[in-house]
Amino acid sequence: MFQKLFLSLVLFGFGLSGNPGHAWEKPNLVFMIADDCTYLDMEVYGGQAKTPHLNQLASEGLKMNRCFQTAPMCSPTRHNIYTGIYPVKSGAWPNHTQVYPGTKSIAHYLKDAGYRVALSGKTHINPRESFPFEYSKEFSNAARLSQADPFPEIKTLIVESKAKGQPFCLFACSNEPHSPWNQGDASQYPPADLKLPPSWVDTPTTRKQYAKYLAEITFFDRQCGALLDLLQEQGVADNTLVMVASEQGSSFPFAKWTCYEMGLASGMIVRWPGHTEPGTESQALVEYVDVAPTFLEAAGVPVPATMDGKSFVSVLNEPNREHKKYTYGIHTTKGIINGSDSYGIRSCGTKTHRYIRNLSSDKTFSNVFLKNPVWQEWQAKADDGDVQARRLTGKYQKRPAEELYDVVKDPHCLNNLVGQPGSESIRSELSRQLDDWMAAQGDRGVATEDLALTRQRKGQNNKNKNQNKNKKKNQDKQTGAEQ
Repeated sequence: MFQKLFLSLVLFGFGLSGNPGHAWEKPNLVFMIADDCTYLDMEVYGGQAKTPHLNQLASEGLKMNRCFQTAPMCSPTRHNIYTGIYPVKSGAWPNHTQVYPGTKSIAHYLKDAGYRVALSGKTHINPRESFPFEYSKEFSNAARLSQADPFPEIKTLIVESKAKGQPFCLFACSNEPHSPWNQGDASQYPPADLKLPPSWVDTPTTRKQYAKYLAEITFFDRQCGALLDLLQEQGVADNTLVMVASEQGSSFPFAKWTCYEMGLASGMIVRWPGHTEPGTESQALVEYVDVAPTFLEAAGVPVPATMDGKSFVSVLNEPNREHKKYTYGIHTTKGIINGSDSYGIRSCGTKTHRYIRNLSSDKTFSNVFLKNPVWQEWQAKADDGDVQARRLTGKYQKRPAEELYDVVKDPHCLNNLVGQPGSESIRSELSRQLDDWMAAQGDRGVATEDLALTRQRKGQNNKNKNQNKNKKKNQDKQTGAEQ
């Protein structure tokens, strides 16, 4: 422990006061993220999708068991990670969104500290001036994984950084296991042998699609393995903080697009030689909003006051430490494909319970998955009188104003505790915490939901087009009057 503390002091001392041009003074930073992956489906978290490379990484570092994101959709999730700011405050809360002008991201702060900062793969972030990464598509190019040198641009980044004695930060963002599920070897997962989550209806199409999805998780694991091998080959692994996250849950019901536990919970594995003890686990509550502050502290860079997140470097050094008492969630269906016109959801959770507030409980919840053959089979069974199918399809689309779940006993959020004996105190506590958080973020609930389209890129573009059209009409009227 003394050696670890001494090493930490040396690294942070150099990082804060030394010349940022020397890589040995600051750690390299690598963040890998899946796309639409329920963490409990991964072998490293007890699931059925084989993840040998992530299993190995966990044996070499720290497995975070209580990591959460704030918004269970791709675009707000990415903005949340890079800015360290919660979605409503940053302006990026619907899907296909953008932060407010002038918002800074981790790319600004690390560049100022002497880092090269790159993003390879999926983006979903705007405007680009708020995210001045060096961009490439390699990590989302599935075809490259079959080649002998799958990541030549990433390799060049590492080689050039080493040659200049300059630390680097890389965000490697996969497209897997986002649908369509067409990567990996689904034959490894015979549909009849699969165990389905208790929140699903058992149908032939569900099993076939689940097999394809699990194969894509294994494909993502291969991508991670290839990048980890590259770090080792280039001799930088020992001075690199590696963090891997699973993102929001899959697009199967009760995960992505929801604030249920499988929509907000995430896997996270961290390896930082000299800091994380091999083969350890942590139950500390951390959030994606904490990633940027953690990277900044690891690099010896002050965390700006504009960030909502809190660094969990202390947890990496001492996994039994606590970090937060509450985590938060927000989801809006407005502006997503086949989404309800306005169905806002807010959530507050602890280690043991999750409280959910449905702002438009009088409406029907919907999204694009309701067009999927899986859902159509679920609905057909419900229509035929299957009790479980009726219960689950009804629960997914029609929700009460408030929900409360014991996520230790009921991680798939099947048994709503609101109104049950002994639940009122925790419901009241989490409701108050949610109110306080929303107020601090400037979140006005339904009124904020109504602004969602103005925060989408396409919404903004349409707004600009309409403004230009009206401006031209006024100019034409003025011209006609003058003539």
